[in-house]
Amino acid sequence: MSRIGNNPITLPQGITISKGENNTYVVKGKLGELTKTFHPDMDVKVDETSIVVARPSDSKEHKSIHGLTRSLINNMIIGVNEGFKKQLELVGVGYRASNSGQKLELALGFSHNVIFEIPSEVKVETLSEKGQNPTITLTSTDNQLLGVVAAKIRSLRKPEPYKGKGIKFVGEQLRRKAGKTSAK
Repeated sequence: MSRIGNNPITLPQGITISKGENNTYVVKGKLGELTKTFHPDMDVKVDETSIVVARPSDSKEHKSIHGLTRSLINNMIIGVNEGFKKQLELVGVGYRASNSGQKLELALGFSHNVIFEIPSEVKVETLSEKGQNPTITLTSTDNQLLGVVAAKIRSLRKPEPYKGKGIKFVGEQLRRKAGKTSAK
């Protein structure tokens, strides 16, 4: 029994979903359109107001992709209707971020600035206020691509556990360690 896979997806007003060839689905909305190909065994039933994903058998493979297929379709619908947003925060003295178009330039304490090319589907904004840590805001309709881009930016300088310096997600809780204590 899949709790997630059996839940029907409600289709908001203005969102259309159509099936193409090779089990490819196209979701269109006010923010654009997304296309994704799913496993050929999954049966997606589309009504005017809801979408239901069904699996043909209770095999381990079908159970594992049942909830995944439903979640991916739901994320496509949310993406073209509302969009997704992730914010990253640069914590550290001298850490800066600036963007020009789709190029993100980061000063992260290395001997040179890191230039990161952002895909065209993801919009990037940087904000640097005095007294605040610089923040990078990423927005996109594709949640999967947005997560990959945010994770790659974070991997350039992961937060370290002693002082917390590095790139972290806004609201992320870090496990901090105690430093060395000197013996007297």
